[in-house]
Amino acid sequence: MKIKAKIVAVVVTVILAIVLASSMYTLKENEYGLVKQFGKVVEVKKDAGLYFKKPFIQSVMRQPKDEQLYDLASSDVITSDKKSMIADCYVVWQIENPLMYYQTLKSTTNAESRIDVLVYNSMKNVISATTQDEVIQGKDGTLSIKIMDDLNEKNSADQYGISINLVEMKLLDLPEDNKDAVYNRMISERNKIAAQYTAEGESEAQQIRNDVDYQVRVILSNAQKESKSIIAEGEAEYMKIIQDAYNSPDRKEFYQFLRGLDATKASLPEGTMVIIDDEYKIIDNLKLPEGEQRVIAPTQDVEE
Repeated sequence: MKIKAKIVAVVVTVILAIVLASSMYTLKENEYGLVKQFGKVVEVKKDAGLYFKKPFIQSVMRQPKDEQLYDLASSDVITSDKKSMIADCYVVWQIENPLMYYQTLKSTTNAESRIDVLVYNSMKNVISATTQDEVIQGKDGTLSIKIMDDLNEKNSADQYGISINLVEMKLLDLPEDNKDAVYNRMISERNKIAAQYTAEGESEAQQIRNDVDYQVRVILSNAQKESKSIIAEGEAEYMKIIQDAYNSPDRKEFYQFLRGLDATKASLPEGTMVIIDDEYKIIDNLKLPEGEQRVIAPTQDVEE
């Protein structure tokens, strides 16, 4: 009897352990938990922790909370000017509503297939309304923003319980057969634009040079005019000073004598010597250098 009791106790303990283990489950921070009963979701858990469920009747399916990366296959797109291009991008998406996600898509494979269609349609809509040049210029991120705006405007991903957080272009290029023709045309257009900018720059530079030359001429003219005015004022002031200095008869006579000497010096050739004494006599023993002339001029009675 004791052995049977022990066996029963062990069996009961094992059964209780199995039942307890079957009724408990845990969720991590990056997981959703969907509790299913007879194939139908009866409860959704979004927070991490320890939970209980009905043993053997209910099961738990886990879904990722984290953002997921999906690399789309390369595809051909047509621009508004009927030019073919190759687009290759990747998508960052995330499950927002785990119940709706399970009811509509159920698996990551189905989700990626649906995302492929949604992103391709938005990319085709945006590029088909954009010229090839604008598409190439949009490789800096502008095109990706437009595609995201188109996706958000339609809210097409919400019906599947997911959100598309980012669409980023990896490759946006021309088909090999028309790359050279397009690049040559673009180079020609850029050269034409550069020539136009150069011509406009030279015209503006010439205008600036003309304006500067005119301003220089005006400044020089005003400076010359001002300098002449200053010189005239200085000469007038000089004459006034001279006049004030020789305002007496004796000083006036001396001034006239000096002016006469200046006039005599200016009128004679260079090297001519003028000798003046108070008695109109020539100094005979004065030897002059060869070629010099001797001029005798009377002295004036000057009061020093």
